[in-house]
Amino acid sequence: MALIHCHFYSESIGMSTSMTVILPQQTQTQIGMESNRGGRKLLPTLYLLHGLSDDDTIWTRRTSIERYVASMGIAVVMPNVHKSFYANMEYGENYWTFLTEELPAVARSFFPLSDKREDNFVAGLSMGGYGAMKWALSYPDRIAAAASLSGSLDIVERVKNGPSWLKFDFVFGNRQVEGTGDDLLWLLKQAGESEGTKPKLYQCCGTEDFLYQDNLTFRDACRRAGFDLTYEEETGDHNWAYWDMKIQNVLNWLPISK
Repeated sequence: MALIHCHFYSESIGMSTSMTVILPQQTQTQIGMESNRGGRKLLPTLYLLHGLSDDDTIWTRRTSIERYVASMGIAVVMPNVHKSFYANMEYGENYWTFLTEELPAVARSFFPLSDKREDNFVAGLSMGGYGAMKWALSYPDRIAAAASLSGSLDIVERVKNGPSWLKFDFVFGNRQVEGTGDDLLWLLKQAGESEGTKPKLYQCCGTEDFLYQDNLTFRDACRRAGFDLTYEEETGDHNWAYWDMKIQNVLNWLPISK
């Protein structure tokens, strides 16, 4: 496997930023690794999003994601968005535009990544679970599948009743969140009333997680909207032991075309 940490200038946010990328390698002599590129010229891509307190390196530092994807023949792109909640911030930078428009274009200019819908997936934990679902629900013509691990999926509830350290005022200011493109429940309802293509969705959350009720709310809304949802829950909290276990389920679930 190739593990690459890239610094580059972002037009969307007007400053240098970074992403960490895992690329498959065709090899037979790495001890303890089954690495495979799969014979593809352009690689399927998983955009893997971090949580509120983390950055683009966190998945490689806290899980064995590099080892888990070694035999899958996919690329993993992990961007850094700081505490933006994957939004165009009221008092900050345009991280939503960066994520959904600029990042895929930049990554594809650097690496041999497929731009086909069926080859593009997104997943994330906590804040990143929210970002993953928002991306897939906003652009179902670009993303084939999305996964949330312990996601902050009821953003309206978080903004109203979340702790002050979440700093939502920097993200959304005084603007309305409910019933907008930042509201996943609203996006689900809109998609349910549409006859357009829907992404496959995966959702998991531990029953001891402080976001468990948010996840139940999203799960029920997802089912009402008629989505293809894989939902899993079990004993678990908001921690890396849980996410390292569940990201393996996500990778096995991904609808990667052969």
